[in-house]
Amino acid sequence: MKIAVIGLGNFGMNVAKELYDRGHDVLVVDERHDPVQKSQEFSSKSVVADCTEKEVLANLGLSAVDTAIISMGTNLSKSILATMYLKELGVKHIIVKAINDDHKKILEKVGATQIVFPEKEMAVKLARSITTPNVLDYLPLTNAFSIMEIIPPKDFVGKSLLDLDLRKKYHIQIIGIKDTLEDVISMVISPSRPIKATDRLIILGKQEDLEKIKGLNGP
Repeated sequence: MKIAVIGLGNFGMNVAKELYDRGHDVLVVDERHDPVQKSQEFSSKSVVADCTEKEVLANLGLSAVDTAIISMGTNLSKSILATMYLKELGVKHIIVKAINDDHKKILEKVGATQIVFPEKEMAVKLARSITTPNVLDYLPLTNAFSIMEIIPPKDFVGKSLLDLDLRKKYHIQIIGIKDTLEDVISMVISPSRPIKATDRLIILGKQEDLEKIKGLNGP
């Protein structure tokens, strides 16, 4: 996949490196020389350029990328212009880092297909890990449904899915079990399989039902 990362702050640098390490064709662009030079070891091409000019973006061949990721710090006008021009150039997937809700609304209107709030999302994840330590990961799917990975509550250990009857009691569904000892995830689970303390449960359900599970004590 061909991906452009525009803006090389901490977020942009880390995203570019991760994508490059995963084997993608990564073009990085920033108007500052130092970060562009640093990014050369984890990018297919690194360019010093002003991405608030449509002609510059076109000359860089950004109309041919599959995805563009824009992370231009606190400069709202620059990220808005870059988003608008990439949309006009025909880039189908434009991911933009926003700094507040007003910024998000404008970015959506000018063509962003996905908005991210890295600091906010990390803060929520950290707070969740402190207040509900049995919840290891949390992935919202829609406004109503999410997937959650948890340490089995004490009352679950030693019991089978048939015994627990989670659909009836909690209106949730276990869609996978991770065996941490074997480092294996099972997506097809026998109803008679007992839950172990070393398991990690991957659960699908409505937000309000998952909240009930969060409140149960871990081991």
